[in-house]
Amino acid sequence: MAEFLQKMLATTREDLEARKRRRPLEEIREAAGNLPMVDRSLISAISKPGMSLIAEIKRASPSKGDIRPGLDVAAIAAAYERAGAAAVSVLTEERHFKGSLDDLRAARRACDLPILRKDFIIDAYQVWEAAGAGADAVLLIVAALSVAELGYLLGEAGQAGVEILVEVHNLEELQIAVSALGDGLAAAIGINNRDLKTFEVDLETSLNLIKSVPEGIPVVSESGITTSNDVARLARTGVDAVLVGETLMRSQDPGSKLRQLLSF
Repeated sequence: MAEFLQKMLATTREDLEARKRRRPLEEIREAAGNLPMVDRSLISAISKPGMSLIAEIKRASPSKGDIRPGLDVAAIAAAYERAGAAAVSVLTEERHFKGSLDDLRAARRACDLPILRKDFIIDAYQVWEAAGAGADAVLLIVAALSVAELGYLLGEAGQAGVEILVEVHNLEELQIAVSALGDGLAAAIGINNRDLKTFEVDLETSLNLIKSVPEGIPVVSESGITTSNDVARLARTGVDAVLVGETLMRSQDPGSKLRQLLSF
């Protein structure tokens, strides 16, 4: 496992244990179960004809530091919806990305789009947290989980009523993801173009791996998408959606930049 991911998981476990002591899983489950059922499907949103864009809300990153100081989550989420985003991704990791579940709740209140919780999810507690905060989908990173853990969390997501974006970086991880996705699971494959060891980004990762994704599973390309030419290139190979964060967050007008990316 890459050193970066090891570090992220170590601090995730520390913070998770602290939250569990403050509020037990049973209470989190009950709170999520009491929410009204709302039909907002990330999978349906990105499976429509044409290229879709999942627009991310991201305050900072470990390698780049602050990305958008003074971020108004609600205003950005609403701008994304007006500009034609298919869904909103909210980065909720606190220590290194400066996100929070409060950011997710703010985005949920500000728009009617499906909301993806993007974090280092390793425990059922986080899945139910996401559901209780209003997320419609969660990210599961194959590189961060054993095969058994991935299967267990897929099951928990199904019980919690949230969909899944399963993230892979290479063919081995893709094969694990495809094997884990049983019939009836509302899930998509996310191909991350960033190498977790070198941090280099290469769109060829998506262009190559999509050839091995079975028909019928939506594919999202993540990382390194900065221009409409990038989006067009991915669309030609059958990618259903792109997930874009930093490019939008660094723009003075994220909504305008979103429309530009989809103008190919």
